Amino acid sequence: MKTRIGYGLGALAGLGDASAFAALVDGLEHHGFDSLWLSERVTGPAPDPIIGLAVAAGRTRRLKFGTSVQVLPGRNPVLVAKQLASLDVLSGGRLLPAFGLGVASGAEQQAFGVERAERAPWFDEALPLIRRIWTEESVDHDGPRFHYEGLRVLPKPVRQPFDVWLGGKAPGELRRVGRLGDGWLASFATPADCVAARPVIEAAADAAGRAIDPEHYGAMIFYSRTGVPDTVMEALRARNPNASPQELVIDDIAALGPRIEAYVDVGFSKFVLVPFGSPADWDTELGEVAEAVLSLQT
Repeated sequence: MKTRIGYGLGALAGLGDASAFAALVDGLEHHGFDSLWLSERVTGPAPDPIIGLAVAAGRTRRLKFGTSVQVLPGRNPVLVAKQLASLDVLSGGRLLPAFGLGVASGAEQQAFGVERAERAPWFDEALPLIRRIWTEESVDHDGPRFHYEGLRVLPKPVRQPFDVWLGGKAPGELRRVGRLGDGWLASFATPADCVAARPVIEAAADAAGRAIDPEHYGAMIFYSRTGVPDTVMEALRARNPNASPQELVIDDIAALGPRIEAYVDVGFSKFVLVPFGSPADWDTELGEVAEAVLSLQT
């Protein structure tokens, strides 16, 4: 099992200026992290993930990059397929696409123009359509939301098949990973949560005549050097009421390695480390994190 360790910025992370983002990207490449992951929140300070990843692609040669996650409901699936395939080709096949339904927020749903109850049906029609666009020369589709005749979209992604990771942790979201996804990126989930979720995914995949690669299970691991504000603590309790906030956010970089090992012990092998807050110096921060965890990368 190949263990890979990436680094991400949460949906509420502000980047400061262009030089700070450049320092983050350059530091990840220099220190040997596997990948960079950018989250999407239209109403938050984080940049659009695709724009940010395109900048990262232009500054690096080895670093892979993904979305954690890109919201699909409300977007034209043809343009999404074109955009992501183009980024993959121009980066030499380094893109790791990951999709989600979007956060349950009235402000976000307003921005995307999709009612909450419509998000899942939209997603379930759009994602298989995107997959067809990435693989088929010509696509005919007649669905509740989209209709295409002889649709041809180029370029195609470098890697075929182009693996798609999904987020989410509710039972319906886990079953969707099994039915439609190639991997699961858990968020605000303890190792015990991951153990409980995996059979749900695998059962749904089996029922759909599919199988999820055993190495395509990953987790986002959050950490903070300066503590977590009370408002964030409350949000953490809401996201996972069965876990204490201390289980969901690590307060000591030295504890990142043991936490990764705890996930590896239950069969997870892909990780995204996410800080709360931005450090004064990215190279120093990434150097210390790299020293704590990258010996586990295999």
